[in-house]
Amino acid sequence: MRFLNTTTLRFEQVPDSELDLDENQYAILSHRWFADEDEVSYEDLISSSSKDITSKRGYAKIEGFCKLASSANCRYGWVDTCCINKGNSSELSEAINSMYMCYSHSKICIAYLPDVPDRKFEDSEWFDRWTLQELIAPKEMSFFDLHWNSLGTKEERLLELSHKTKIPEAILSHASTPSTCSIAQRFSWAATRIVNRAYSLLGLFDISMPVIYGERENAFIRLQQHIIQKSKDESIFAWPMELPHAS
Repeated sequence: MRFLNTTTLRFEQVPDSELDLDENQYAILSHRWFADEDEVSYEDLISSSSKDITSKRGYAKIEGFCKLASSANCRYGWVDTCCINKGNSSELSEAINSMYMCYSHSKICIAYLPDVPDRKFEDSEWFDRWTLQELIAPKEMSFFDLHWNSLGTKEERLLELSHKTKIPEAILSHASTPSTCSIAQRFSWAATRIVNRAYSLLGLFDISMPVIYGERENAFIRLQQHIIQKSKDESIFAWPMELPHAS
């Protein structure tokens, strides 16, 4: 995997076989993207001719994340805006299909909510993006506001998070696994999400499928077809073969 060194903010490639070593622990960032021009991409970080990126809002976000990750004794950090070479279709597809695993193997997931304190925690736009795997997969998760002030941990806000997302506390706390819930119930957790709904569900069903960028609702239909081939859980037929439009 490709990571940012949390001290140098430069890329380092770490073999999967070495990620279990204590000295190679990594943090992972959960965040709502700024506008594309404000984010730091893979190309920005590897291009010597790239314009100064330190003025981008996304760079300050990476700096804040890496500082926190380093303080949590994580040598590495992973940020989806820049650690994936999105110009490489096979790498992008592999990254999306393995995203749940990336979150589950992290030492800590750091969730950045830059619209808090202007909004209440539960009203943050962070909840409107594909937060399913980012809430469920990590063993440890901490939330931070615009100025990187702590908003508490997943454990501390467990009841509130469960009420907001409809995901059972037992799933969020790892007392139970998503597979103990019916297919229809797992689908229901994504019913109000707008972006990348199908891809956020891959890890919850242990499904891998080709990524077709920009296909939107067709991805959800393909996901259902994969699940039908794999599972005998008939609750899937209680769910429409298209995802309801979010209000």
